[in-house]
Amino acid sequence: MFPLKYRRLNRTFHSSLFFSLAVGGISVGILCGYWLFTRSQAGNPTQVSTLPQDESIQVYFNHNQAVEFTEPYRHKTRRGDDLAAKLIGEIDAARSQIDVAVQELQLPNIAQALVTKAQAGVKVRVILESNYSHPLSGLTVTEIDSLSSREREHYQEFQQLVDIDRDGTLSQVEINQRDALIILRNGGVALIDDTADGSKGSGLMHHKFMVVDGRKTIVTSANWTMSDIYGDFSHPDSEGNQNNLVQIQSGELAQAFMTEFNLMWGDGTIGSPSSQFKARKPARLPVEVSVGKTRIWVQFSPTSQQQAWEDSSNGSIGQLLGTSRKRVDLALFVFSEPALGNILQAQDLKGVKVRGLIDRQFAYRDYSSALSLMGADRDDLCQVSQSNLRALDTIGVPTLPRGDLLHHKFAVIDRQTVITGSHNWSNAANYRNDETLLVIQDNPTVAAHFDREFDRLYQHAVLGMPAKLQRKGC
Repeated sequence: MFPLKYRRLNRTFHSSLFFSLAVGGISVGILCGYWLFTRSQAGNPTQVSTLPQDESIQVYFNHNQAVEFTEPYRHKTRRGDDLAAKLIGEIDAARSQIDVAVQELQLPNIAQALVTKAQAGVKVRVILESNYSHPLSGLTVTEIDSLSSREREHYQEFQQLVDIDRDGTLSQVEINQRDALIILRNGGVALIDDTADGSKGSGLMHHKFMVVDGRKTIVTSANWTMSDIYGDFSHPDSEGNQNNLVQIQSGELAQAFMTEFNLMWGDGTIGSPSSQFKARKPARLPVEVSVGKTRIWVQFSPTSQQQAWEDSSNGSIGQLLGTSRKRVDLALFVFSEPALGNILQAQDLKGVKVRGLIDRQFAYRDYSSALSLMGADRDDLCQVSQSNLRALDTIGVPTLPRGDLLHHKFAVIDRQTVITGSHNWSNAANYRNDETLLVIQDNPTVAAHFDREFDRLYQHAVLGMPAKLQRKGC
């Protein structure tokens, strides 16, 4: 039992009493039926009240401080939405068809849910990125020895996921139960990757979406892996890369995603010219639909470099940023598109408050647009820019547990409009990759969820250009 202290405050809120408790070092308040947690001096996580959801557009975060779940593989209880459970719930509810396009699918619980529906007669189709479409359990000792350090870390995480009895070897029983790609293969699920068109491709199949029964679309920033949803075995404090999931009930929007899926799928056979990935796709403009009173539009990359930049996904982002009147908040894995940085600096001069967080491994690289916003001259990153654009001290990197990354790709404009999806703000996402750019316009209910996520990350961020970069350059 935790030591319990109780006190009643001489204050009322809307005729409701506020009670404060100290439970195990956490200050707890009870207000209007919600549990409100604040961070104690010991650094315990903060739990806040739940936010209302839009009836047709639900938003979830694997670091949502308002809820709690227990991970199924590391058995760790932590704050957040179980994004895999959200996906499985929609898979279980499917009646006729499930289409999945995701860069990487590693989680066996999702794979098994897809197999169960396929064996029940539901049409299940899966598209993966070719770098992640072959079972890791099939690697030979020689192939394992030749892996790069990054690939080796990836394999070691996979091995710990599959090695149920922790004896250091992978039995066939364990592989059949835990290797997601073997589960899909053994279950007869139809699967192709982005080499199905007969090419090796010049970019990534970077989508992360699922369409169920032609009526519901789920779009995530997360790959369906341990590291992106739950956390790493090798880093016990990690709780997964920072990611979001949006599920939208709209037959019209689902149709737009199915059109994109069918372009890639073709006839579903390997080496067929009917499959169209990346630049082989025809030119496409954004598709706009109404979901209730909300306007949603989706644009799929890549864009041909023969098209005007304004018609590309990055160009669409730029047009939206240019409409901001009061504030723009960014939480991005990669930000390397200079034109978008220029637009944000121009908005700053107009009085728009611009705040931004970029993942640490990309924020300080020489191609980073975050550095430009911080005041670095891209031609000489040792110097502060002498242009009329001022350095922003509201741009930085989040403070995260070891092993975790800021994997979001979202922006919130004026607490009303959300930009999200799989699309990093980069040249590669614009011109080389299969990507989803999703925009939810003028919906403060949805925006409030992203606002809260940004504020959580920003609270302990490291802002501004580090002094050592100003001295040494980047």
